[in-house]
Amino acid sequence: MRTIFLTFCLGLPLWPQPLAPVHSVALSALVAAIPLAVVLVLMGLLRKSGLFASACGLTVALLLAIGVWGMPAPLAGLTLAYGWAFALWSILWIVFNGLWLYNLAAETGSFGQLRRWMASCAPGDSCTQAILVAFCFGALLEGSAGFGAPVAITAFLLVGLGFEPRRAVLVCLIANTAPVAFGAIGVPIVALAGVTGLDVMTLSAMVGRQLPFLSVVLPMYLVWVVGGRRGLARAWPAALVAGVSFATVQFLVSNLWGPYATDVLSSLATIVATVGFLTIWSPRQTGSVPAPALATSPESAARMSVREALSGWLPWALISGVMIAWSYFKIFPRGQALLPIPGLHNQILLSLYQKPYAAIFAFQPLAGGTAVLVTVLLTAMAFRASPRVLLRSGLAALKQLRVPGPVVLLIVSLSYLYNYSGMAYTLGAALAATGVLFPFVSAFLGWVACFLSGSDTSSNLLFGNLQVAAAHQLNLNPVLLAATNSSGGVAGKMISPQNIAVGVTTVGLAGAEGQVLRSTFWHSIAFAAFIGALAFVQAYFVTWMVP
Repeated sequence: MRTIFLTFCLGLPLWPQPLAPVHSVALSALVAAIPLAVVLVLMGLLRKSGLFASACGLTVALLLAIGVWGMPAPLAGLTLAYGWAFALWSILWIVFNGLWLYNLAAETGSFGQLRRWMASCAPGDSCTQAILVAFCFGALLEGSAGFGAPVAITAFLLVGLGFEPRRAVLVCLIANTAPVAFGAIGVPIVALAGVTGLDVMTLSAMVGRQLPFLSVVLPMYLVWVVGGRRGLARAWPAALVAGVSFATVQFLVSNLWGPYATDVLSSLATIVATVGFLTIWSPRQTGSVPAPALATSPESAARMSVREALSGWLPWALISGVMIAWSYFKIFPRGQALLPIPGLHNQILLSLYQKPYAAIFAFQPLAGGTAVLVTVLLTAMAFRASPRVLLRSGLAALKQLRVPGPVVLLIVSLSYLYNYSGMAYTLGAALAATGVLFPFVSAFLGWVACFLSGSDTSSNLLFGNLQVAAAHQLNLNPVLLAATNSSGGVAGKMISPQNIAVGVTTVGLAGAEGQVLRSTFWHSIAFAAFIGALAFVQAYFVTWMVP
């Protein structure tokens, strides 16, 4: 009331978000879920394109925000514009440069060398190739860049190794989970600490005591998806080495160093451990295990020279080094301009927290996308690529984003509309009323938010505070629930229309996003339930695991 009174005295119109616009929080939450259901049904059941489904979902959300939640139309319009600005600079800028780097590597022959190296490490075996490419290499890309580019790049690599395109995207989306909470040099954990006021090292340690359980089993899960039970029986030793090595380093770095280099160091350690293991062990070849018809020739699977291997790895080693330097020297915020959105900033009252809702666009000219652009230029210089090759690879990246780009804009705008209209908080308040079961439900809060936004960072910004508030109400540890929001969010990333749209760009599946979502949906539910069950056990039975 004090906020409303002060705002009234200052002559500023303040619109309070209603938590229960249809008189019941539970019923209001069901109404708020309609746009999500529209997107899921159109993409997953009716197999419509991501562009069509996201446009319909945004339209329904806009009608509900204005017609049911009572959001003034000008505020709704400004919210959409704010979402577009965030999507363009914070997401599409980094995805565009990530695809530019990939195209440049392909133009210079580096990507072909990397594919040969992958094939030589696991010649003719689809299960171990899935581990190396989707899990190990994908985690390195997630730790360096994130935001969908890892799926697009690793899916193309698997297709080059002989995987059917849809299966390649499925495998890469599933693999793009365990590293996500520490992706892009730990940005999701840093954002979670900022919005909740909790210590970043404590949150890093807590997430590092949840996701390693998923990391251990994830390579085996991938092998099961690729080769079934027989494939798992054949290739489980390699999967175990990859899972244990990744989980061990993920736990140690997140607890002892922090979130910043967790993914990069974990993935590098896993690549070394897995490749080293494959030099002394190979999976049993049995005719009963179906494997894709590999596109790699005997020549490509032959032993490579050190120079060829270094050529293949150079762009990705460079991006890891640049991202670590960007973080270590705190280059990201340099030159930052904080731009309040006129007419939207502090014009909405967050009823759940009784405070104005800020709307400040943080324009960072040296953001993550710019760091990837620096990597593109360094790679071009290293390979002595001509300006024509550099320009051609950049134009190819623009063409690849022709369809997924608008999908990202629509989905991020939908996410922002959910936030500023109050629909997201209505959903959260309904789930927070589950009482003793809330630690389990907590993971699904993160899942919903990451499905909406395609980003674990955005998921933490959306529901991080809600998790802490619920923890205090239920006498639970706020660190546990805040961390579970981030850990649960990783399961939602594989079904996010934004992530799927970017993931299909390089394998010729644009327009088939609905079929991809249909194939990943139940995997996503299973992963979220796994994290939720773990959080439930940590909340009531093994509380000593919470730092």
